Amino acid sequence: MHFRPLHDRVLVKRIDEEAKTSGGIIIPDTAKEKPSEGEVIAVGPGGRDEDGNRIDMDVTVGDRILFGKWSGTEVKIDGEDYLIMKESDIMGIVDVKKSSKKKAA
Repeated sequence: MHFRPLHDRVLVKRIDEEAKTSGGIIIPDTAKEKPSEGEVIAVGPGGRDEDGNRIDMDVTVGDRILFGKWSGTEVKIDGEDYLIMKESDIMGIVDVKKSSKKKAA
């Protein structure tokens, strides 16, 4: 199935956090908080202003985003859990830069 959000809504898949702390302690699922970071899977065409002109979306498919703890509506599509939220619920885009390791000469 293909899902296309309407207006200024986005479809987001949560990115799970590590199940282990830096000290090596394993955190059980019941004690974990829901992550507030996700990947944009689908984006609507954008909202409209008072004159009927389309307002372009700031996020694109593939962006890694941060959102509020209680943002969005949880849905299940093809057995996968997603969130549908308005673009205004997104706090920001996370730039994931690959670390470049320099080789020792």
